[in-house]
Amino acid sequence: MARKKKGRLVNGILVLDKPGGISSNKALQKIKRLYQAQKAGHTGSLDPLATGVLPICLGEATKVSHYLLDADKRYRAKCILGAVTTTGDSDGEIIDTRPVPALNKNQILDLLAAFEGEQDQTPPMFSALKYNGRPLYEYARKGIVVERKSRRITLFEVKLLDFSITDIAPDNPAFIEIEVHCSKGTYIRTLCEDIGKTIGCGAYISALRRIDSGPFSLAQALTIEQLYEQFSPDDVVNEAQQKQMDRLLLPTETAIEQFPRFDLNEQQFKQIQHGMTLEIIPAAISENYRLYFDNTLIALAILDENKHLKPKRLLFL
Repeated sequence: MARKKKGRLVNGILVLDKPGGISSNKALQKIKRLYQAQKAGHTGSLDPLATGVLPICLGEATKVSHYLLDADKRYRAKCILGAVTTTGDSDGEIIDTRPVPALNKNQILDLLAAFEGEQDQTPPMFSALKYNGRPLYEYARKGIVVERKSRRITLFEVKLLDFSITDIAPDNPAFIEIEVHCSKGTYIRTLCEDIGKTIGCGAYISALRRIDSGPFSLAQALTIEQLYEQFSPDDVVNEAQQKQMDRLLLPTETAIEQFPRFDLNEQQFKQIQHGMTLEIIPAAISENYRLYFDNTLIALAILDENKHLKPKRLLFL
């Protein structure tokens, strides 16, 4: 007999404004417990230092989470100039300091513009990227350096928000604040270190905030504190509160609205239920398609070798 899953069937996406100081997984577990959800997953880790947009997928929405992993992101970062740390951010120990050369705004703008475009980037040792089943940061904490393959990324825009080249005081060092629109797999910490190397003084991140992740933005995000204020984690959430909480969730299809939609008739729906390919050639050519029946998302599909719609992942069946 199959073991009954714990939790309730709840589907949708909560756009969380992750706080600093905790891992993405810990934030995920807080939301999963609050919603008493059977299934939950996040869509791309943020470092404990980082804050901002972390979409949490519940229930059937976990089946589309990898599309959000592949989505473009947008960040705001503050890069402290004149020092290098063990981790590339303010959580690490300073291991080198150098004077910051005098730069004007136009020089900084030119420097940042040179980083835009396609390029290879090597992931940092202090990252959640897995090696032999363990995150790289576990090796880094033991002083072990693992060879990492570079990956192709794109920096669509590196915008200057603010800067100060003068060290006013020890607690007010020289910095550059930037906004970065980038492709998946980009490490802003590495970008910050590379900026420091280019200037010749070193740099590390002191603040990092994700402001966009695919179709989701900070304007839609809720903090854990806001949720706890409405729905205390210390009490059993009653049915009325559950309904209120569920209304905060965005529909699963908001993560994949860029895919063409195809509405099925009853016969086609039955074919999809049995995993059959539909002998239909859609008008729009795409990598993926959303299939609906009775105005409900029921599957994702791709094109087979004959350009027919072939179910790839079933949803809400």
